[in-house]
Amino acid sequence: MGKWAIAVHGGAGIDPNLPVERQEQAKQLLTRCLNLGIAALRSNVSAIDVVELVIRELETDPLFNSGRGSALTEQGTVEMEASIMDGTKRRCGAVSGITTVKNPISLARLVMDKSPHSYLAFSGAEEFARKQGVEIVDNEYFITDDNVGMLKLAKEANSILFDYRIPLGCAGAAVTDSPLQMNGLPISIYAPETVGCVVVDREGRCAAGTSTGGLMNKMMGRIGDSPLIGAGTYASELCGVSCTGEGEAIIRSTLARDVSAVMEYKGVGLQEAVDFVIKHRLDEGFAGLIAVSNKGEVVCGFNCNGMFRGCATEDGFMEVAMWE
Repeated sequence: MGKWAIAVHGGAGIDPNLPVERQEQAKQLLTRCLNLGIAALRSNVSAIDVVELVIRELETDPLFNSGRGSALTEQGTVEMEASIMDGTKRRCGAVSGITTVKNPISLARLVMDKSPHSYLAFSGAEEFARKQGVEIVDNEYFITDDNVGMLKLAKEANSILFDYRIPLGCAGAAVTDSPLQMNGLPISIYAPETVGCVVVDREGRCAAGTSTGGLMNKMMGRIGDSPLIGAGTYASELCGVSCTGEGEAIIRSTLARDVSAVMEYKGVGLQEAVDFVIKHRLDEGFAGLIAVSNKGEVVCGFNCNGMFRGCATEDGFMEVAMWE
């Protein structure tokens, strides 16, 4: 019997001027989700079940950018995406373009368990959801007043907003001053709040999952790294990884898979593998990740100013943090 470990994240890149109240809300949510996962692991719930359980909780709370509270498209609607992977046999499921499913991570799980495929998107994914009997809600359920205001700001600035939760006064200045680019095109503030969870259970089974609403004011049909196995999410016999940050950079670097590959091909431990990919695989992109190993190790890594994150191990270690 090994030892369990768990990590959760709520996005990499944080506004330095984020109000203290908002910081405390984020810490409280991460703590609640960690405790939910810890209780399940102590009851010998499997790693893949714990990942789904925790991410469902994150999707239901509107604080971060997944499920209810997701970022809005250029047309003011929500298109969500999620993926989940069981490292034992490298089984996986993913969905994109989700508009009515209350918990996209559970639909991704059903794609893995109940379909012959690994990835379903848009109308096909929605039809599969209805056939599986998952909870369906109107698209308006996911839309919050805060996000409506941020979409208005993004449209006025003719920009894509990463940190759509920065107070309006701060965001207005940042949109015009930011030198950041995505694929060579100017974008505004870097701070996506995608959510993710990675778990290793007492049997040494690793699992990972990621869920997001994407970018504020994104083009209709845009797909980021979160549902892409090997990019935003990956799990193997060695580790489980969930990424967050500049999606296009994560896709180009196949960031999540690279952690496992470095461990396998270089024969290094989890910490060294995470350090290596964060330093050498992101080029000029900004991102972060959480990871667990089959030995019960847990590591968080990022190359930006901060990442909403929390982690715990069976040895009694527990941490919830935001900054470097």
